[in-house]
Amino acid sequence: MIAEFADTNVVLYLLDLGPKADRAEDILGQGPRISVQVLNEAMVNCRRKAGLSWEETGTFLAGVQSLCPVEDLSVQTHLVGRALAEKYQLSVYDAMIVSAALIAGCTTLWSEDMHDGLLVEDQLRVVNPFT
Repeated sequence: MIAEFADTNVVLYLLDLGPKADRAEDILGQGPRISVQVLNEAMVNCRRKAGLSWEETGTFLAGVQSLCPVEDLSVQTHLVGRALAEKYQLSVYDAMIVSAALIAGCTTLWSEDMHDGLLVEDQLRVVNPFT
């Protein structure tokens, strides 16, 4: 099992050009896990910020799903995420991603937006892949 998890920002860098896009491609090519939360956030950004059509957005997300196993959102994800948001002062959305990564047994969470180096529950380390 891949013990890595990718945050939404890593997925979205696939739409850019340059070194961050190359790094995102390297990471996602290794098949890290993502969550439904990541797919939802990516969909919003594809539509609003990148201006992709629904068809283009669907094609992009299908490509991501072909590379990355997707963790479902569940009541357990919600409950763990809520506790993590409070304990680690994470946004609700970030906490749901961290929760999904923990439940999946991951040890690395690739994220540019969260606290680089944060160790969550003595299991999951947040790592900024772009530094």
